[in-house]
Amino acid sequence: MLTARRPRVFIAHLPTPLEPLLRLTAELGGPQLWVKRDDQTGLATGGNKTRKLEFLVAHALARGADTLVTCGAAQSNHARQTAAAAARFGLACTLVLRGEEPPQAQGNLLLDRWLGAEVVWAGDAPLTERLEEVAEGLRAEGRRPYVVPYGGSNPVGATGYVAAMEELLAQCARQGLHFDHIVLASSSGGTQTGLVVGARALGYTGRILGISVDLRADALRYTLAGLATATAKFLGLPLDFAPEDFDVEDGYLGGGYGVVSELEREAIRLVARTEGLLLDPVYTGRAFGGLLDLIRRGAFSPEERVLFWHTGGTAGLFARPDLI
Repeated sequence: MLTARRPRVFIAHLPTPLEPLLRLTAELGGPQLWVKRDDQTGLATGGNKTRKLEFLVAHALARGADTLVTCGAAQSNHARQTAAAAARFGLACTLVLRGEEPPQAQGNLLLDRWLGAEVVWAGDAPLTERLEEVAEGLRAEGRRPYVVPYGGSNPVGATGYVAAMEELLAQCARQGLHFDHIVLASSSGGTQTGLVVGARALGYTGRILGISVDLRADALRYTLAGLATATAKFLGLPLDFAPEDFDVEDGYLGGGYGVVSELEREAIRLVARTEGLLLDPVYTGRAFGGLLDLIRRGAFSPEERVLFWHTGGTAGLFARPDLI
């Protein structure tokens, strides 16, 4: 295994299911759609960040940390999973969240509270700067914080998705499957990075398409290339990456991060009503909305097999009853 020599805690329910979307495929007339169910990783409603946290928490524990500190949006799935991982290992958790405290906690924020996380509101301050300030304050109090980066996206966290690519290819080998395309939401970059590093190391030659939810393609490709090269180095793999090694689609940014349009609404509605599968308004809703548009524009042949990597986020639906 590519990641076997890296410290890891085991908190995710793995392998996650690999399922055909038969009714949705019939509804659209192809391609052959499948889903990788990382919404079922199991930790406090699951999601992709749990795979990253298996390596990040191990890294924190090895350094004697007593607190996990991270940052994100008010409805951050990453923050919720970090809070859950901290609770699982008896660590304190401080979350630095964008904006101001809302009058009522809903969705992920409600779960953050149940999980015992301390929440610091950053207002309009840059999140990463505020994160470092909060961590420094904890150190001044004599605590031992471990800073988990935004989205868990550093070489340690991205290692979780190198392992995920190994898992997928093992499932494919057992079931006699090959996917021509893998499609996923891409933002902080750790998930797409890990998959691409794993694909290069293991010889997977299909397309890995990240549908950006917040960054322009050029900026995201640059981030992905740097993170991938650093991740390969962390794992002792003799691989280098350039921005052109990453396939990114930025045509579905709409009004910006978290601004929900009919693109996301239609995707959430269609997938729920054909497959009983829930997407979220920010990440998977936008990514699947982009995939639907690409299908309708003839980007895939009916015979091709396309895997949508469901990165979770379902709890975010419960903060947006206005969308229905």
